[in-house]
Parts: sequence; C-alpha cells; structure tokens
Amino acid sequence: MSDALKHECGIALVRLLKPLEFYKEKYGTAFYGIQKMYLLMEKQHNRGQDGAGFASIKLDVEPGERYISRVRSNDSQPIQDVFTQINDRINEELTAHPEYADDVALQKQKIPYLGELFLGHVRYGTFGKNSIESVHPFLRQNNWMHRNLILAGNFNMTNVQELFQSLIELGQHPKEMADTVTVMEKIGHFLDDEVTDLYQECKNEGLNKREASPVIAERLDVGKILRRASKNLDGGYAMAGLLGHGDAFVFRDPAGIRPAYFYQDDEIVVVASERPVIQTAFNVPFDKVQEIEPGSALIIKKNGTITMEEILTPTVRKSCSFERIYFSRGSDAEIYQERKTLGRLILPAVLKAIDQDTDNTVFSYIPNTAETSFYGLVEAAQDFLNQRKNNYILKNRNTLTKESLQELLAVKIRTEKVAIKDAKLRTFITEDSSRDDLVAHVYDVTYGVIKPTDNLVIIDDSIVRGTTLKMSIIKMMDRLNPKRIVVVSSAPQIRYPDCYGIDMAKMEGLVAFRAALALLKERNLYHIVDEVYAKCKAQENFVDTEVINYVTAIYAPFEPQEVSDKIAEMLSSPEIKAEVKIIFQTVEDLHIACPKNLGDWYFTGDYPTPGGNRVVNRAFMNFYEGKDARAY
Repeated sequence: MSDALKHECGIALVRLLKPLEFYKEKYGTAFYGIQKMYLLMEKQHNRGQDGAGFASIKLDVEPGERYISRVRSNDSQPIQDVFTQINDRINEELTAHPEYADDVALQKQKIPYLGELFLGHVRYGTFGKNSIESVHPFLRQNNWMHRNLILAGNFNMTNVQELFQSLIELGQHPKEMADTVTVMEKIGHFLDDEVTDLYQECKNEGLNKREASPVIAERLDVGKILRRASKNLDGGYAMAGLLGHGDAFVFRDPAGIRPAYFYQDDEIVVVASERPVIQTAFNVPFDKVQEIEPGSALIIKKNGTITMEEILTPTVRKSCSFERIYFSRGSDAEIYQERKTLGRLILPAVLKAIDQDTDNTVFSYIPNTAETSFYGLVEAAQDFLNQRKNNYILKNRNTLTKESLQELLAVKIRTEKVAIKDAKLRTFITEDSSRDDLVAHVYDVTYGVIKPTDNLVIIDDSIVRGTTLKMSIIKMMDRLNPKRIVVVSSAPQIRYPDCYGIDMAKMEGLVAFRAALALLKERNLYHIVDEVYAKCKAQENFVDTEVINYVTAIYAPFEPQEVSDKIAEMLSSPEIKAEVKIIFQTVEDLHIACPKNLGDWYFTGDYPTPGGNRVVNRAFMNFYEGKDARAY
C-alpha cells in the first residue's frame, strides 16, 4: 500500500497435548513448542512490528516452582529480540548445568519459558503508544494458580469508557483506561467470582483448600466466565487467554470482524490470526485449518479437552475485507485468488480510462502487496487482447498472410516494474517542507520503458490519505513522460474511519472525504456539512443502538466517479504534464471478489456494531469542531 497503514495485531497460541518427553523423542527436542511459536510469530510479522510478546505456562508443577514466564519487547526488531532473550536464557541454563541436556523433567523444572502452553503476540500501535507497557500479553497475577490470567488480542473496543465505568461499578480501581487492560480486568473479575463459587462448593463437600485446588481447575467453566464478561463488549476482537493452572481460550467477536484460525491433532492445538501461517509452520493442508466461529470461543481445558462454545449470538457476518485486500499474507489460497479477482474485475474501468488502447499502455503495480491484483488485471487484459485478435482473424480470415498473422500474434500486453520502493529511506525530518521533499524520493522509477504516446496504468491495494501518491508516486511516474497516468485502486474509496483496529480514525485524513467536501463547496452544497453536524450533535447522548450514521449524507449528492475525478484533480500538481486519472473498485465487485468477508464499513459506512455509528459521528464532529482527538 503506497499509504502507510498500520493494523493491530497478530496472535499465536500453542498447546502441547502430550508430555514434553514425547516431543523430545519424536522431534529431538523438548523445546518443540517454543520453536513453533517462533515460526508462528515470525510468519505474522506483517501484522505488527511495533512490539512482540511471549508467555508460557508449565503444567502440574510443585508449589514454590515458577510456572509462568513472560517476555516482551518494543525493540526495532521485537520478534527477534524476544526469542534472542529466550534462547540466551535457555542456553545459559544448559551451559551452567550440562546434566539438564537429556533430562526433560529437569529442563521443565529448571529452565524458564519451557512448558506446555504458549501465547504470543505481534503488535502495531494504532495511536502512537508504543511503550513496553502497551505490549501484549498482559498479565493479571495472583497467588491462587487459577486466578492468574494472561491475555493478548487483536482488537479495538468502541466503548472503552463504558467498560471502564462498569469496572468501577463492580468496585474495582482500574490502573488505566485502555481496552486491553479493561477487558482483562473484566474477565478477571468474573474469573475471581467463579473460583470463589467453586471453592465454596468444594468446602461444602468437605474438601480443604489444598484438596479443592485441582477440583476447581477441573470444574472451572471458561465459557460461563466469557459469557458474563463479554455482555457489553462492542468492537472487533480475537482475544486469547491463558489461566495459570493451564486452561486456555480464544474468543472471537460475533460479527467475525477480526480473524482467528485453528488446527488440532492428537499432539497439538494451535491458533493464529492467519490460516497459511499454521499451514506452513505445521505442514498441514488448507482444509485441516478451521476458522473459529464468530461469537464463539475455542476452549482448551487443562486436561486436554477441546470444545467450541458459542459465547455471544453471532450477528450478520462482517469479516474485515481489508484482511483480504491488504493485511493478511497473500499466501493463503483463498486470499490469493480473491486479490487476483479484484484485479480482473476492475479491467473494464481501466479499458474505459485508456480508450481501449492496450497497444499503447504499460501495466505496472506499486510494490509489493498489489502484485497479486496486478496479475489478475494483466490476465484479464490478455483475455481482452486475445478476444480482439480472435475477432480480427475471423473478420479477415480470407486476406490474412503468414506475415500479417505473425505480426498480429506478436502483440502482447506490456508490463513493466516501474516503481521500486527504497525500503531504507526514512522520512526522519518532521519539518513539513523538508519532509515533503524526502517523501518524494521514497520510490525510484525505471527509466526507458515508457514512450510519450503511452498510457501508464499503476495498480495499488487502496488509496487512503493520498499523501504518498501526491508527493511521490505521481511525480515520479510523470518523469517517465507518459501521455496519461491511470492509478487504479483494487479497493473502493475509503470514506469512513475505522474503529476496530486500523489507524484510520480521523475523517480529514481520508482523501475521499476531502474530495467530497471540495465538491460540496464547488456546487454550493456546503450547507449539508452544517446539517450533518447538527444531526450528529443531536444524538450525542443517545445510546449506541439508537445512533444513526448521518455522515453518509456528505457523499450522497455525488456519483463515485465524480469523487474519483476530484481526487485525481487534488492529487495532481500543476507541474504534472501527464493527464491523471484515478479508478477505484466498486463495492459490488469487492463483494464478488471477497464473498466471505463482507465487512465494508470503511467504504459504505455500514458499521457491524452499534458503536461504529457513534464513532463515525464523533469523528465528523471532531473534524467540524477542529479537534485533533480520538473518536473512541
């Protein structure tokens, strides 16, 4: 994506179902689980590079022995830093104690991080907070084994203030108003309640405290705890938790906004945010990796029992389409085909923009996640060219010569790699004019492949803010002296902010919104802005279920192409010699390409939870009032 866009986050969970000696015997090491965790996290580094964390639990340890280990990092290479720390600590113990080398029982007893249950997390900070305290997993500690809670997740809640207030009403004193801390304390509260109730039950049965402990572990109802804790959650989430005695869960929001996949066999249970990560790390086929159902939790009891329980009633499925367009790795079999389809479906609009002239058009892409949709676009263009050749041959079959046929068949769709990102270049200067000059050099171009009579078609994943297009890409493309530059977005116009884990929080940051405002001014319709503000303000104190997204009225007077044309005008500078056109995918074709992931609120304003409508109205009011503030 030419516009840098951050997304939180990725989770990885591994539960070993056999004794550690089994893995030592079969795979040559008792550290099998740690090695697999490294793979799962490294294969999800695309989901977060601001921080990484790892936690482990040892099962069935003696009192006095440490059974929880955790390490977190906000280093510049956090995953490598986490596992360097883990490996250094393990090697330190093995070097100091050679007798541990072949004794798995001693290794488990004496070496930290080795255990049967592991939780990992990679993080992007969506609002600039990147202190070590913000890095998952979070830990809620207690001397009672069952009351220890480790939590990590890929989520944003729209109603953190409400959740925070509910904790206060429960008599708690939360240390900060952050969604992760708030959710953890809420789960922790009902965990405490459940443990207390079970202890009383055991006491009534004549068991003493020590005898009660394993009984509580066996009877603890994780699904019940999650049902009680999640009643007021509004957001997109896939959250994973470990309890100190060895139970684990991964819980997904009822609209399926955030992704979570799992695989299980008789040796292992594994969860990750992306399917191909599990396929690669464990060499298992596509159809063996299952999705955790929306509104459900995968619950792994300490005794190895695995169940899928419905926690919240599923709503209309609105899985995030940005996962398919951009965030998830394109190595997923379904995602790869979906991205190619996005490219194929946008060809008719491209042909219209280039006047059907494929002979004098060069197709390219902006590195590198747009490459797959580029392949789809080019395949569709080749099909178009082949059909044109077929029609010509049929029409002129009586007069064709060998030479003219060869000349016809030699015509191909022209493709070049014209934009090369300089990954090492950093815009470290914050002063605007100097920074803009540096941004203009983020991309290099390939000279000598474009003629002055050519159209240059560049496909990108999406266009969010338009900054890099205006300051860098279009200027660089213009240096190649094409007749026309056509920038193609495989996603529709991003018109509305996100509140479920992507850093698109402010209306004025979206180029489609700025273009709509410009059109309203031009056509003497700017009174609509005042009317929308008044309507948003009037429902400021409504409960979320009664709030309507009135911001859609900003775009209502215009056809999508009118907004696209205005964006092209805004992103083209006076010194640009080429004609600039910008094409966006339609929402209808997005749904055709990605039929299982219909979460399109960024494009349509159709938010999957009631809190989304409150957030978009608040974001609009912040814009109108000139407030540089978070809308949730």
